[in-house]
Amino acid sequence: MDHVEIAVIGAGVVGLAVARELALRGREVLIIEAAGAIGTGISSRNSEVIHAGLYHPAGSLKARLCVRGKALLYAYCAARGVAHGRCGKLVVATRAADLPRLARIAEQGAANGVDDLRLLDHAQALALEPALDCAGALLSPSSGIVDSHGLMTALLGDAEHAGATLALASRVSGGVRDGGGWRLRVGDFELGARCVVNAAGLFAAELARSLGCDAPALRFARGHYFALAGRAPFKHLIYPLPVDGGLGVHLTLDLGGQARFGPDVQWLPGTDPATLDYAVDPALAPAFEAEARGYWPGLPQGALQPAYSGIRPKLTGPGEPAADFRIDVAPGLVNLFGIESPGLTAALAIAEWVAESLSPSPTASR
Repeated sequence: MDHVEIAVIGAGVVGLAVARELALRGREVLIIEAAGAIGTGISSRNSEVIHAGLYHPAGSLKARLCVRGKALLYAYCAARGVAHGRCGKLVVATRAADLPRLARIAEQGAANGVDDLRLLDHAQALALEPALDCAGALLSPSSGIVDSHGLMTALLGDAEHAGATLALASRVSGGVRDGGGWRLRVGDFELGARCVVNAAGLFAAELARSLGCDAPALRFARGHYFALAGRAPFKHLIYPLPVDGGLGVHLTLDLGGQARFGPDVQWLPGTDPATLDYAVDPALAPAFEAEARGYWPGLPQGALQPAYSGIRPKLTGPGEPAADFRIDVAPGLVNLFGIESPGLTAALAIAEWVAESLSPSPTASR
């Protein structure tokens, strides 16, 4: 039976960031991914937004790791040549009655350490985005966008350069404690590992149970995206006020300036991640257009086309307050549960957290 010091299970952006951080600290790392390529799940089916850290309770993991992760991510992208843009975001209130909610978001962001926020009145918002219709807006200059695939490629390259190894098409079906470490079942083989990091995303709870650990009952929410035919007259990301389960149908821009709208929130009845469906029903387009016209009345009729969907692993269900990230640490084991938005932004900070939780090591730097 082969042995490795640390097995990181899951090659999404968080798993790759964790593997990179551990490898850079001198740890022996094997990244194990069930799919045939990196980042095929949550990491490639999102808005690719770099979040500022506006919405989450002060002191929560989401708030702390988002703010820290944003700083790390911008610096990393600049250093490694990963395509990104600090385009800024406007959170809009379409009715005067909603302006107090906007002010509360600004207060929450400030409490989280986001120090560049500006509340704008109607005229100030339109001066930035003339096609916008709103009663007021909150400007977040440090919000941005990133090429998530380029980011994951860079993280993998760094990890491998530091000695990590990637095993694709290798599903971990379970494992047991073995002395001071683990004996994992990987396909038809067994692998010994001193430590395990469960970064399996949608499969994280299922994997944890297969390792004999308690795990939360994850809820899955699908979010659909529609692409705009033609160019949008916006330079900033445009977000409505948050809704139950998400941040509302917002307008995001890719690095080429093309716009897409989404995601909505569709709670799924199933709990088996292997049976989840990523289809986008074209019949949803009118509802997306109606949402978007709340802040962009000039959206042309029939201009939205189905793009893709993503599925988020949630620790709470419909009508319940959003849950924090859950990072469970036990001897030789870290389980990452409910790593949804802002997980992409927070990835490098999550990696620091996990690496510190697995210290000390004879070869690790503090």
